[in-house]
Amino acid sequence: MSTQFFAAGAASRPDAVVVGAGLIGAAAVLGLAEAGLRVAWVAPPGPAVPGAADGVHPGPGDGWDSRIYAVSPGSIDWLSSVGAWQGVDAARTCDVTAMQVSGDDGRSGIGFDARDARRPRLAVICESSNLSQALERAVARHGEAVTRVSDTLADLRIGERVASVGLAGGTTLRAPLVVAADGGGSTVRERAGITVERRDYRHTAVVANFRCTRPHHGVARQWFFGDAVLALLPLPGDRRSMVWSCADDHAAWLLGLGPQALAAEVARVAGGDAGSLDLLSPARGFPLRLQRVSQLVAPRIALVGDAAHAVHPLAGQGMNLGFGDCRALSAVLSARGPQPDPGDLALLRRYQRARAEPIAAMRLATDGLFRLFASGLPGVGRLRNLGLGWVDRAPLLKRELIAVAMA
Repeated sequence: MSTQFFAAGAASRPDAVVVGAGLIGAAAVLGLAEAGLRVAWVAPPGPAVPGAADGVHPGPGDGWDSRIYAVSPGSIDWLSSVGAWQGVDAARTCDVTAMQVSGDDGRSGIGFDARDARRPRLAVICESSNLSQALERAVARHGEAVTRVSDTLADLRIGERVASVGLAGGTTLRAPLVVAADGGGSTVRERAGITVERRDYRHTAVVANFRCTRPHHGVARQWFFGDAVLALLPLPGDRRSMVWSCADDHAAWLLGLGPQALAAEVARVAGGDAGSLDLLSPARGFPLRLQRVSQLVAPRIALVGDAAHAVHPLAGQGMNLGFGDCRALSAVLSARGPQPDPGDLALLRRYQRARAEPIAAMRLATDGLFRLFASGLPGVGRLRNLGLGWVDRAPLLKRELIAVAMA
């Protein structure tokens, strides 16, 4: 690639370089462009359709993605404000109007209803490719303010006034700010010297889509079985999407089952809630881990999405946390006033402060729930199931939990 790539156009001298493909990379680019910055978007070569840097593609069957997301109303509001949600194909989304969570004793549980929050829905289930395409169309509307570079990071050098991003193709980009949206194994984070604490859950999330004989009525279902969690999320029509988080050996067994055997096993564990199932897309597995970084920012560097945090998916909030990062970062930069330098460390620390509490709260909640249900200590099982029932009978607390999840 020629070093003259930025010889013309509004992005010839970018204010920021965003490194990373996928939903969070696109969202970061869009947020910064909406904040008035000129952005160079460094994304690896390849199809733009996958919704995450892991390269998940729609499977066979009727063409529904193996990977879907529960997009919160707060994320939808922000995506709408930056012109992205309007491009989502609504016919391929499904509103979640209620959620039922069952304990591992077969009797206790808790229910959430959108009406309790006086909102039409708790979340919207959306395929990764549907959302990815909408984001990319929104980015494209910014014209020359955004330039996409199909390349990968090779080097990163932090100067007093600018960061230099060396690419594998030979180009060097210089900008006062670099945003790391390059996933859990972030190269930008590593090169910036930001340390990360990792804990492998030794669990895998097995995902697949099914056609079901019983209607879902817009209700998401979740079952806790000790340290395993099975979720069936509503898709349009008679379809449901499965996320089964379980120990690695159990996940390997599930992934080794044939289509009919897997469908039968899910139907059995779900207790007939979905009726009979037919597999629509091949099951895929994603290893689960907890990641906590020492800091969200460094001189000329800001982390967003999985580069900044990774939480257990039992609450389905990982992607919404990433959108929250992009929203907060773009808000800080948009409101910077006379400060001309978007990479100023004092400015970036405002972003870090804004995100510290939401990230910590979600990490504590998801990790705490995982540890609680995985505990084999005597009496813990009875206490946690009693706790579910107690929360279910506490409307004010339920309303607060709904508000947090919808943010």
